Amino acid sequence: MVLQLFADYAAGVREDAVPPEAVHAAKRCVIDWFASVIPGGAQPPATLLREAFADDLGHGRAVLYPSGLRAPARSAALINGAAAHTIEFDDIYRDAIYHPGAPVISAALPVAQVRGVGGDGFLLGVIAGYEVSNRLGVAVNPAHYAYWHTTGTIGAFGAAAAASSVLGLDAGRTVHALANAGTLAAGLQQAFRADAMAKPLHAGQAAETGVMVALAAEKGVTGAPDILDGERGFGAAMAQNPDWRAAADDLGRSYTIMRTTLKAHAACGHAHAAIDGVLALRREHALTPESVATIRVGTYAKALEITGNKAPRTAFEAKFSLPYCVAVALLTGRVRLDAFSKERLADGRLRDLMDKVELRVEPDMEAAFPGQRAAVVEIGTVDGQRFTHHAPTRKGDPDNPLSDGEIEDKFRELTAPVIGEAAAARLLATLWRIDALDDMAELSVAGPDPAPGALA
Repeated sequence: MVLQLFADYAAGVREDAVPPEAVHAAKRCVIDWFASVIPGGAQPPATLLREAFADDLGHGRAVLYPSGLRAPARSAALINGAAAHTIEFDDIYRDAIYHPGAPVISAALPVAQVRGVGGDGFLLGVIAGYEVSNRLGVAVNPAHYAYWHTTGTIGAFGAAAAASSVLGLDAGRTVHALANAGTLAAGLQQAFRADAMAKPLHAGQAAETGVMVALAAEKGVTGAPDILDGERGFGAAMAQNPDWRAAADDLGRSYTIMRTTLKAHAACGHAHAAIDGVLALRREHALTPESVATIRVGTYAKALEITGNKAPRTAFEAKFSLPYCVAVALLTGRVRLDAFSKERLADGRLRDLMDKVELRVEPDMEAAFPGQRAAVVEIGTVDGQRFTHHAPTRKGDPDNPLSDGEIEDKFRELTAPVIGEAAAARLLATLWRIDALDDMAELSVAGPDPAPGALA
């Protein structure tokens, strides 16, 4: 029963056994989660979910961000989980084609807050959730990703592992939480092939499911322990011959959380290598929109399938439009939140640049997917010059990671406009020392001024 291996791990994660580098990586992921959830929580669907479930809010110990409203654990997991996946700036585990932070952290945090768990126990839950779900995601992909949104499906397992760990469940109860997460896991890719709010709901539902099955398992609710490898189980229905035991082989010895991608651009990750290529050519050759005649992008097929929209009308569609993203990168030199404003969407120069973008599949890049996310960009100028840049990875990937300083800059950029610079600085200082918190319910967007040098 392979699920027991993952349950044993999640139930047995101990602070003295986790290397400091993995704890530091977990802090980076939590900081990055807040960088997404604070702006994401101030817009739909999170704002609409607060209205829809108003009766659930205003009581409890879990916190909604950035509003500070209190809520029960399940409601907080749902709303914060959706918020974390809204602005398309949340983290990625590349090999699993998966955003782990949105479901995992959104489940671990409210459970820790409701139960008065400290920052050290919370971080162990985060690590457990990442390690379990990242490996399961690798096992089922890339076949799973043909129809399923890994963040909604595998995310439910990660959320369940995280919540079970924070609750201190033993392996016997954890296996039932994971089993029930498996039968409730869902999230179809069709949901983000249209201008809809369903994609962030996948992350929110996965987080809520993880909290629900862990709380249920604590009281004795059972699941089917062969949900992964049974004849009618998750693997048979939603993958192609996954090697579950290989996925569990290095649990507790190798830490996938240390290989998390933290995004440098506010768009679908499948467009990032191409964005990097355009930015490099723009910088190296002082390119302007007026000097460019053609933009040719070669990459892997899934990138074109998901981000090949040549005529996006809304901000959501533009984040999933590789032509839009490379055009705005060339026009402005960055692809951050302001790249998707109403004014930018209506920019005639941007639309003219999009018309110059040609897309193609590169066979070698297709063969390397999902373990490598590469692109080659060729820009032709009006005076006949041609410039080429090969991006073998993406800025933010584990082989080209964001520094701690770059993560802090991203955090401030995204959170300060919502909560103010002083509150952003206080929160950032607290997050770097989160393992010293005695009760995660104390974690809010307000607090005392940081100590001198805390942000250095």
